[in-house]
Amino acid sequence: MTATPLRALFDAQHRASRAQVEVPLLLRRERLWRVRKLLDGHAPALAAAVQADFGVRSPRLTEVADLFVLRALLSHTLRHLPRWMKPQKVSTPLFLQPAQARTERQPLGVVGVIAPWNYPVQLALAPAITALAAGNRVLLKPSELTPHTSAQLAMLVAQFFAPDEFAVVQGDAALAADFAALPFDHLVFTGSTAVGRKVAQAAAANLTPTTLELGGKSPCIIDADCDLQDAALKIAHGKLLNAGQTCIAPDYVLLPRAHKAEFAQAYRAAVARLFPQITGNPDYAAILSQRHLARLQGLLQQAQAQGAQVQSMDPAPGAGAAQGTAVLDGGTSRQMAPVLVWGATPAMALMQEEIFGPILPVLTYERLDEAIAHVNAGPRPLALYWFGRNEATRDAVLQRTVSGGVTVNDTLMHVAHDNLPFGGVGDSGWGAYHGEAGFVRFCHQKSVLVQSRWAPGALLYPPYGARFDRVMGLLRRWLA
Repeated sequence: MTATPLRALFDAQHRASRAQVEVPLLLRRERLWRVRKLLDGHAPALAAAVQADFGVRSPRLTEVADLFVLRALLSHTLRHLPRWMKPQKVSTPLFLQPAQARTERQPLGVVGVIAPWNYPVQLALAPAITALAAGNRVLLKPSELTPHTSAQLAMLVAQFFAPDEFAVVQGDAALAADFAALPFDHLVFTGSTAVGRKVAQAAAANLTPTTLELGGKSPCIIDADCDLQDAALKIAHGKLLNAGQTCIAPDYVLLPRAHKAEFAQAYRAAVARLFPQITGNPDYAAILSQRHLARLQGLLQQAQAQGAQVQSMDPAPGAGAAQGTAVLDGGTSRQMAPVLVWGATPAMALMQEEIFGPILPVLTYERLDEAIAHVNAGPRPLALYWFGRNEATRDAVLQRTVSGGVTVNDTLMHVAHDNLPFGGVGDSGWGAYHGEAGFVRFCHQKSVLVQSRWAPGALLYPPYGARFDRVMGLLRRWLA
């Protein structure tokens, strides 16, 4: 799609949003039901498209990580939407009484969504669902790196929605740049911090507010008294879901120095339990492309050249399809075995970039202060995970660190809670959505004050004199 048809599509949605400022509950619910029908009727086709894009990505993984999440979001949104739409009464200060005040949650207009490739169905439709619930029109740009999924989404959305309600545009990075430059009423971007900066700059030219979900280096802090077997299993699950291609995946572990050998053994056992075989295992996703795989291999090679030790966690090396086969084998050659990295230093690219793969550096510490200082020395992460039993230690970690979200004694799970806002802070993004927080994000909260005929405001009108001084004196004493 070229820039001209893109602009025409945006203009059609913009006109429609201005022609129908107030969007009734019945229409919003009907649009959400159409999304539900889209998912219920075409889930296998969407899962097959994701599988085609990755080469190896089980439809069951797409079901739990993409489709189930969307179904849960739809159910939650439909149940709570009537309450979310109601005007919110606010108390009125004494000097403005007997006036009444409220905020009204109105649609913004047209919301743009630039979606990533790693969860190409969930991260495309989740913000769209919430934006539709808030009464907006939605224009979606899915990733060009998952062309089968993007084409399937474009076809299905066109079947269920008029172009001025919800539409999908397909194209490369150049089209994405044109997309970000449109004067949206709000723009949602999920992706890397580097690209997020460009999106924010493009949006700023139009004073378009943005929600940026950017990822980063999310730490796992393991306390000395935790159940290491349980922690290792949950860290392995969070790290290896989608082969580590998850924005909130544990990026590295901070481990008490005395537990190195025990953690390595526990993590190996956890990997074997989850994925008894790596190569050829349909439950273990492939790295998206040969380019992405080469980047991950380069991170490991550089770390090894600078003195780090790489420990493979493959429970069955050499099993399944032959290593090094062509990419045309369906993706098994891109099923990268999990590894632990010991002795990583801040100078290594491995510790500077978001890994986005099944590589897990393990850093050791003697005192909790060291672990907290390490987290605080870098950009604020999208997620933080803590494992342990001591509530005082847990609270110290939560109070002394800043991250987008936290899960205690597990990984990833805070993102599945629809009543918790999801978003980053600093380099990991800004703005949050999910549930009511997302609904409010995609609304304009209009302030309304309804003045009473008995309003005393005239007491403060000029000309100023003794009466004014007496009234102001009373107000000052009331405010003291």
